[in-house]
Amino acid sequence: MTKKKFAAVGTGGRIVMFIDPIVQDFPDSCELVGLCDTSETRRTFHQKRLSKEYGIPEVPTYGDFDQMLREQKPDVVVVCTPDYLHHEYIVKALEFGADVISEKPLTIDAEKYRDILAAIDRTGGKVRTTFNLRWTPGVTKVRELIASGVIGRVKHIDFEYMLNTSHGADYFRRWHSQKEFSGGLLLHKSTHHLDVINWWLDGIPSTVFAMGDLVYYGKKNAVERGQEALTRYDRYTGVEEAKDDPFRLVVDEDPTMKALYHDAEADSGYIRDRNVFRDGINIEDSMSLLIRYRTGEMVSYSLNAYCPREGFRASISGDAGRIEYVENHATHIINGDKEFKTIGKHSMHVRVQKHFGEVEEFEVPVRPGGHGGGDVLIQEQMFSTNPPADELHRNAGHEQGAASLLIGAAANIAIASGQPVDIDDLAPLRPEARHLHELI
Repeated sequence: MTKKKFAAVGTGGRIVMFIDPIVQDFPDSCELVGLCDTSETRRTFHQKRLSKEYGIPEVPTYGDFDQMLREQKPDVVVVCTPDYLHHEYIVKALEFGADVISEKPLTIDAEKYRDILAAIDRTGGKVRTTFNLRWTPGVTKVRELIASGVIGRVKHIDFEYMLNTSHGADYFRRWHSQKEFSGGLLLHKSTHHLDVINWWLDGIPSTVFAMGDLVYYGKKNAVERGQEALTRYDRYTGVEEAKDDPFRLVVDEDPTMKALYHDAEADSGYIRDRNVFRDGINIEDSMSLLIRYRTGEMVSYSLNAYCPREGFRASISGDAGRIEYVENHATHIINGDKEFKTIGKHSMHVRVQKHFGEVEEFEVPVRPGGHGGGDVLIQEQMFSTNPPADELHRNAGHEQGAASLLIGAAANIAIASGQPVDIDDLAPLRPEARHLHELI
């Protein structure tokens, strides 16, 4: 059997989800042929780690993406860079002749998506967007209930997501806190949730209105709350004054984070542990959206990134009943290990009630692996030569990836303008299509 050759660009903490299963779980059908990153320290860390943990020869590493493509000739490129660079590497890989697996979001605005779309049209290449939340058992169960017709046709969804003061705060320490790099949380984080809503409804969004602001993080907010003392240092690691700060993150306390970030500062310039109460943060930490779909459904969505606990709850109202879903998440920060460091319990609870009927309530078991077992399932789809049939249409290409990112892009415009935004004015999403499964 000829092995499919994979190369990866962007070797921060998130890349482990992709490169480890290639070499650990699918060595008979897949080969990792290159690792690319602007930081030699980061790419070498993973090169040495993979060789030590799995007994494989050291994978070639590159600081030059084009050189990696020329020398290794990969069949598939995994893109896991900061979000604002996704489109550049996706387009280059497609033009080289490779297919692409892109970490979500596909990109951060409509203009960059149109660049990707043009490259796909020119080359005929394929782009997969990795929406692993679709594959989690609780989210999957809700989709199955909706598809069964138990509550009739869905008319409205309320979806509230809570990020806590560990995981949520972490976005404000990193590059994500600059909208020009991440598109804000409505792109980087919410694209997960907005995609789930699209998938539950099997719907294509049409109109978006949004409001959002920075109300908790940032220097101004801390000072107004009387917490000026927490604003006096730019980072946490190595700062004695920060030792009692509840938002303190010390990258040297975790060997993987130290290797990937603190040790890499000299050749990357990237500071992983910046103060969440500093000046210069320009993304929102509190957001509310209203969304209308081509098939008429309405959605209200909110995200707050400073809550005391983490998880989400969704209420799905149909013309024959209602589903209520609550998912509580353990606290975690992605640090580059294969397993999240967690505090607390991950749980998934479903409540179903038909009109004039009895209430049915049950827990959905959490499976081993990241995202309640969802990561293992999507990895099998990405890397197995014969993955199980995807009867629930959970695999997502570039058009389904765009369906969620364009909600976030439209919301960013709506926040700035105070006006609703028509998604069709931003980028084409097959005007003739009515349902998400009709998109690639």
